[in-house]
Amino acid sequence: MAHAAQVQRMSRLMIKTLRDDPADAETASHKLLVRAGYVRRSSAGIWTWLPLGKKVLENVSRIVREEMDAIGGQEVLLPALLPKEPYEASGRWEEYGDLLFRLKDRKGADYLLGPTHEEIFTLTVKDQCTSYKDLPVILYQIQTKYRDEARPRSGVLRGREFQMKDSYSFDTTDEGLEQSYALHRQAYQKIFERLGLDYRIVSAVSGAMGGSASEEFLAPAAAGEDTFVDCPACDYAANTEAVTVKVEPADGSVHGPVEELDTPDTPTIETLAEHLGVPASATLKNLLVKVDGEIVAVGVPGDREVDLGKLGEHLAPATVELVTAEDFTGRPELVRGYVGPQGLAGKAFRYIADPRVAPGTSWITGANKEGKHARNVVAGRDFEVDDYLDVVVVEPGDPCPSCGTGLKIDRAIEIGHIFQLGRKYADAFALDVLGQNGKPARVTMGSYGIGVSRAVAALAEQTHDESGLCWPREVAPADVHVVAAGKAKQTELALEVGEQLGAAGLRVLVDDRAGVSPGVKFTDAELLGVPTIVVAGRRAAEGVVEVKDRRTGEREELTVEEAVARLSA
Repeated sequence: MAHAAQVQRMSRLMIKTLRDDPADAETASHKLLVRAGYVRRSSAGIWTWLPLGKKVLENVSRIVREEMDAIGGQEVLLPALLPKEPYEASGRWEEYGDLLFRLKDRKGADYLLGPTHEEIFTLTVKDQCTSYKDLPVILYQIQTKYRDEARPRSGVLRGREFQMKDSYSFDTTDEGLEQSYALHRQAYQKIFERLGLDYRIVSAVSGAMGGSASEEFLAPAAAGEDTFVDCPACDYAANTEAVTVKVEPADGSVHGPVEELDTPDTPTIETLAEHLGVPASATLKNLLVKVDGEIVAVGVPGDREVDLGKLGEHLAPATVELVTAEDFTGRPELVRGYVGPQGLAGKAFRYIADPRVAPGTSWITGANKEGKHARNVVAGRDFEVDDYLDVVVVEPGDPCPSCGTGLKIDRAIEIGHIFQLGRKYADAFALDVLGQNGKPARVTMGSYGIGVSRAVAALAEQTHDESGLCWPREVAPADVHVVAAGKAKQTELALEVGEQLGAAGLRVLVDDRAGVSPGVKFTDAELLGVPTIVVAGRRAAEGVVEVKDRRTGEREELTVEEAVARLSA
């Protein structure tokens, strides 16, 4: 669907550009969207979209709508103000914790501002669909979401109020869910390609969302808060929280018996390795955490760190927190700085280990006595692991799970996420339809999100240059920015060119502001980032304008007729 042609005169446009970056802005998108007059901060994490910004936001939404409609999606609009009860039934009233905006009405009933809508979509389908003949169905909405971020930052990249497309598929079979998932995956690829985003599809962890499959769409950018790995030798890519490692069991019979070592004043891996003259990788680090209040030990090689975010994703929806000094009180078997799994794993605590702590591997670890460590402590012989989980911080050069090549690590902005949810929410709300055999069939679901306002920021991050924004044509607030460089004749020609371009079906922004110097107009044209800039300047009397490509900087002098023909072709 083409854009509606229009001509917008800047003399009548509410816009105020800034020469200097906002004092609190750290990312390019935050600086430029504010300076160019696209957004203004209302309060922490809450933003006003001004006229040009709203145009860009709507262009992103239009592309999303067109591709969602193309796969058979049906658009709805659910309320943002939601009752507590459905979220209590799913467990997310508690799981969301402080991220949830909660409020009471005048009668004291509990409500929330929706962070995501799995529960409400499930109840909507339960009300509307009763037979297998009503399915499959894909529903979606583009709506404002709310999350009470502790530290909203980076402008519209991480706000407390944001625009999001969330869609949900409902099928009667797992095969149907896989097809709906594949449709969304293809639609997302088309959306991000049309938006002009550089993106990667990576394996992800489902976490609290549940489900059997999960992938993220990431836009590489220095301002990104996500990290992902990329294999230079094959097509493997994953969020760092989803990276797996394969370690074969070792032959534990070659190791001698456990040997206790006198190691005074060595409560850290660094002091222990130095005292014994061994590499940190020969030691076993045992990090104590509390999982829903229960003490759990996490074992990793001494030269690696535990990724608490990764651990939390694996154990979601349980709450994970580090132990404190008080947690050792009344627990004499737990000797701070000298904890080892031997004799305690599965008894004093549940023991989780990274796959590198494979059966048959031998370690130097705490002896559960003050000032003592133990050598030749063998996994599977001297202690058992309750659960193996990939929980270490991924490092550059770690082997690719697919081909073994050293991985690269990059930063990115999450712009989309797709889940095969399965029956988690259908079970919570007993979402059944009458099956072909005449018996109730439990529905299976998928959940699919795109950050619409975040995509605007991601585009700004990826496409800007030292002079300002450089929008791809499909999302730009206009196709052509016409600048009148000063005098009445130039303004007259600029307006004439604008009208002709508008009549040819283009969206045009004409800078006809009086009393604004040509230098400021040129600077603003670069800052606003419209793909093509037309200048009515020194040769205006001859009917000649300069046409400039905002991204490449290439410029050419053409007659008005030539310029209109070229740009409208």
